[in-house]
Amino acid sequence: MNTSMETKQIDPFLSIEREKKSASHAVTFDLDELMNCMRCGFCLPSCPTYRETGKEMFSPRGRIALMKGMATGNTSLLSDEFAQNMYMCLGCRACETACPAGVHYGRLVEGARDVIEAHKRKEAAASDQPLTLTRKERIIRDIVYKKLFLYPKRIDRMGKGLWWMQALGLQTFADRTGLMHILPKPLANMQKAVPKVASPRRRKARQPLVTSKRGVSRGRVGFFTGCVMDVLFFETNEKTARVLSKVGYDVVFVKEQACCGALHAHSGESYGAIALAKQNIEAFERANVDFIVNNAGGCGASLREYAHWLQDDPNYGERAKAFVAKVRDISEFLAPIDDLPFQGTLDATVTFQDSCHLRHGQGIYRQPRALLERIPGITLVELPHADSCCGSAGIYNITNFDRSMRILDDKMIEVKATKASYIVTANPGCLVQMRQGVVRAGLQGQVEAVHIIDLLDRVL
Repeated sequence: MNTSMETKQIDPFLSIEREKKSASHAVTFDLDELMNCMRCGFCLPSCPTYRETGKEMFSPRGRIALMKGMATGNTSLLSDEFAQNMYMCLGCRACETACPAGVHYGRLVEGARDVIEAHKRKEAAASDQPLTLTRKERIIRDIVYKKLFLYPKRIDRMGKGLWWMQALGLQTFADRTGLMHILPKPLANMQKAVPKVASPRRRKARQPLVTSKRGVSRGRVGFFTGCVMDVLFFETNEKTARVLSKVGYDVVFVKEQACCGALHAHSGESYGAIALAKQNIEAFERANVDFIVNNAGGCGASLREYAHWLQDDPNYGERAKAFVAKVRDISEFLAPIDDLPFQGTLDATVTFQDSCHLRHGQGIYRQPRALLERIPGITLVELPHADSCCGSAGIYNITNFDRSMRILDDKMIEVKATKASYIVTANPGCLVQMRQGVVRAGLQGQVEAVHIIDLLDRVL
């Protein structure tokens, strides 16, 4: 075990700056992984951007070819076109499921974005000029990656501000009067799908430990609450803890846990992702739990990457492996339990939309369906192309709004055809996106988008 100094709580910003300085100045591509691509083309039908454009360069195979060109020196400059192509990828990782060679494409595209951002920083340092970003992009990146998602308390304050805005009717007023349209188009549309945020009093009343409702505990679960999940879907997190306690587990809301690092990892800010990973490893070590359970597909996929992110770190490499060995998605955790205490029925037709990072990033897709089929009264109808991205993809529905909405509109046509009353998913981004899809498709009152835990809690 490391010294107490290593587990001492430190300022997240100082931690992320230290990771940046300790990172290699010559960030490079993973050439060995790039060479694993056999150019067979199995990935093409699975790729949303290739299906939409029909262009090879917008497919996983095409992007890997571009990366190879950069890595081998055949293309000497990191052009804006290359950067735009890498960021056009949704990162859904459906190509990984389709790939017979097992290429870790998600890691490759994240690595490419890391190279892009490192190149920008290098150019800025050499010319003593600001990074080659627009002023708006610099402000957004600074807020997201340095000032907000490093600090759980700031995210909590953001949630309180959103609650006050909703409680005072400001959101409704701005929407009805058209003031909401002063926001960028993606945010103006998305706000209609934002759920009611839990009140500060409700959030403050959360107990740090929820004990087993069966008297004898099956084990001690550390609950990874997530950042966005715990703001927009606080009640779903509370239901998750309640369900876990009903099946016999003690649930710990681990103090000092932080963002999973997904946003940083997906956006070329790997040093930030690594700093957050170390904070979470330390926090859950102190909690001394048997399992680390999460209910967000995107978070879970990143948590499982900690061993890869820290594989060369002498102080955290083995600790990261131990952390990952405890990580479970909530559906993965509940599905093997034979004696789920169902106490009601739900006579409804439901369909399930996979979270890309749950299905393709973690290989979990049978378990949530098995749980839904076990709910008394439910009829599960398989959604065509349920394994295809809904267009949310982290913040893709903000940065590539029009393309995201085209993907979503196609998805909602298939949802409507199922005649389901509920569209179920297992990730906060997907859930907001599907709620936005319900509004866009005019299905309010006919279809409700819910997290799988919301349904389980109703009958447990």
